[in-house]
Amino acid sequence: MSMMTNTLGRYFAGRFVVAAVGVFASIFLLLVLVDYIEMVRKTSGLASASAITVAQTSLFRVPQLLEKMMPFCVLIGAMTCYLALSRRLELVVARAAGVSAWQFIAPALASSIVLGVLATVAYNPMSATLRELSKRMEAELFGSAPGGGIQDASGFWLNQVNNEGQWIINAARSEQQGVRLTGLTVFRFDTKLEFKERIEAREATLEEGRWVFKSARRFSLDSPPVEEDTFYITTTLTQAQVRNSFSTPETVSFWQLPSYIRSSESSGFATAGYRLQYHKLIAQPFLLAAMVMLAASVSLRFFRMGGVQKMVLSGVGAGFLLYVLSKVTEDLSKAELMHPIAAAWLPVCVGGLTGFLALLYQEDG
Repeated sequence: MSMMTNTLGRYFAGRFVVAAVGVFASIFLLLVLVDYIEMVRKTSGLASASAITVAQTSLFRVPQLLEKMMPFCVLIGAMTCYLALSRRLELVVARAAGVSAWQFIAPALASSIVLGVLATVAYNPMSATLRELSKRMEAELFGSAPGGGIQDASGFWLNQVNNEGQWIINAARSEQQGVRLTGLTVFRFDTKLEFKERIEAREATLEEGRWVFKSARRFSLDSPPVEEDTFYITTTLTQAQVRNSFSTPETVSFWQLPSYIRSSESSGFATAGYRLQYHKLIAQPFLLAAMVMLAASVSLRFFRMGGVQKMVLSGVGAGFLLYVLSKVTEDLSKAELMHPIAAAWLPVCVGGLTGFLALLYQEDG
């Protein structure tokens, strides 16, 4: 019996992993296709944009988008796995052999936890790195002209004050969490706050004690435009301060989050978003396991008993409600109305307990 259970466990675990990875790959290809079409539309007027570069940019952007959908990939994959096993009567045979529902759910739970650990420690850093590469490629595509390119809403703003006066910097795009900016427009005011000039630059990089602007064009009120390859603005900002200001928690990898939290605390910046992201990544393996519990609670019904469609819709609805709950707790945590640990673990507890109680009622009720 032990040998049979182990064999069935490996079989059910393999079927679940194949289904979950298949759903993940299908959504990945769909998102890449949609993003590629959108990028082709944006770059249609750029002669320097090759099809390969546009495809690479889309390919590097999608992993971070798909990371947010990973729980739903596991939910749909687990439902697909168990519905297929039920349709082919494999679950019926397993029950007849004395294997309980808890025994053939356990392999999927263990596999989902392993997948969650891999997603936290390996996939998350990879997606953050690829996102930075995609930003750099976007800057190369859209930032060939000084101040040119497609600007995201109002872009990124900086206010610099030094002994020369005040500098208001607007950047269309940010890379390396704000250390490198592209598509820049700078408004310079003197110490009396009178406007002096406007500067457009292709890119700017933060070095020790200064911003370095490249490919700049300066426009003043009483002289013609002047082009400069490089010019500098002194600053007291450090790279750590700029990263804390520009970076979003989703763009920081799991391994870097503790240092970002410490540096934000020492600099006086809010750390709620970073703490929430850190605890969400820690809770991610258990969230995937909760999704397996929800999927199993609506997918183990025998096909000939009917009502399978309603059970599947209820599973999808439960997953959607869990997503809404996670968004509500996330907003409350970022507003510092809920502790990050509670915000990260509440959806896990609600989803896991809901699936567990539903299974307990179905199997032992």
